[in-house]
Amino acid sequence: MRDLILTTKIAVYSYSELTAEYKKIVDAAKEATKRSYSPYSKFCVGAALQLDNGEILTGANQENAAFTAGTCAERSVIFYAGANYPGVPFRRLAVAAFTKGDFVKNPVSPCGHCRQAILEYETISGAPIEIVLCGRDEVYVLHSIKDLMPLSFCEF
Repeated sequence: MRDLILTTKIAVYSYSELTAEYKKIVDAAKEATKRSYSPYSKFCVGAALQLDNGEILTGANQENAAFTAGTCAERSVIFYAGANYPGVPFRRLAVAAFTKGDFVKNPVSPCGHCRQAILEYETISGAPIEIVLCGRDEVYVLHSIKDLMPLSFCEF
């Protein structure tokens, strides 16, 4: 028997330390929280996806009384991009959350469903999708969705 130790490298920035390019996608994700439909959880999540061509698309979580009929912000934007920009790789995805009158203090990360969906698009493109997780005080930057799911599954 042996132990397998997994580590994840996360670059941690304050907003003021971000480059203009990162500020643009962080701001877009935060702005997208305003378009959340979350009457049940009151947890507004916005996502911004930068395509390889530089265009930034946004999505927001959409809840429904039939709870599983809703969708997360991350999947709303990546599925939109996949349907409307076929063949254009994704460069980076930013996620922000707003609740109780303010952005959450610590960055939130995509749920398991979203992680798997992001992984599939990353695998299709053959290039990592940078993940930018936005909190009120700090921003985490990860090289790839695989950093959030090191024992990932995507076989095709």
